[in-house]
Amino acid sequence: MSEAPREHRLDTPAGEIFWFEWGEPSDRPSMLLLHATGFHARLWDRVVAALPHGTHVIAPDHLGHGRSAKPASLSDWAKTADALLPLVDRFAGTPLIGCGHSMGGYVLTRLAAERRDAFAHIFLIDPVIMPPEFYIGAADAPVPDPAEHPVARRRSRWDGWEAMNAHFASRPPYAHWQPEALADYCRFGLLASPDGAGWELACPPALEASVYQNALRTNPHDWLPCITAPVTVIRAKTGERAGTLDFSVSPTWPALGAALDAVRDEQWADQSHFIPMEAPQRLADLIATEF
Repeated sequence: MSEAPREHRLDTPAGEIFWFEWGEPSDRPSMLLLHATGFHARLWDRVVAALPHGTHVIAPDHLGHGRSAKPASLSDWAKTADALLPLVDRFAGTPLIGCGHSMGGYVLTRLAAERRDAFAHIFLIDPVIMPPEFYIGAADAPVPDPAEHPVARRRSRWDGWEAMNAHFASRPPYAHWQPEALADYCRFGLLASPDGAGWELACPPALEASVYQNALRTNPHDWLPCITAPVTVIRAKTGERAGTLDFSVSPTWPALGAALDAVRDEQWADQSHFIPMEAPQRLADLIATEF
């Protein structure tokens, strides 16, 4: 599909959620796409373009990301997920096929556990779900200051998306993305600066930092047993991570597929964590098997 999406806004108790829609609901399932930390819904454009013609697609900007509401911080990933429940409920009665990347995969598990009848299948693409023992005691730790995280020092202001694109094109991990995906990230990942001078990242660096800092605060293993939809788990290549921001290898618990009794549990060993940006056609072909 190559059509431009329609833009929508939805008022929720957590704040306004901005979401995009391609196609129209039909007698086939609709597709719900959930992006990763620091990104936005339009990074799915390359995957959407490769889906079968006529597929109905819904893709929101997570709370704090893109054009959705910006809270002071995002210290509870479960609340980030629950902010999307009104969007899922909007399509009650329409079977959903969910696909979530990274944090989006974590969020998708929460939605599928809370709305068990809504999903016909969920695809978890290298989700940030760690081994159960990683979450022990994390909820009781003090909430850290986002300014202390290196992501908070990311360059936020740009002259335009073209300058941002040129800056990242030769730098890892962006150099390994399809060029069109990087252009989508830059083109739709900036908002006009409040002072009217230039452009700023749609996900403020301090807000993105708060997401990383609180990744272990809410334990997804509390609700994973509640998921009833068939599950596909796709993991990137494995290896020793150089740090929490090393996404050249997978952050996913290797036993996740077995824990969820996944119908498909694959490792795409030739891909980094950024599978939707590196292999959109391959991912779209996999999703299309459920249509």
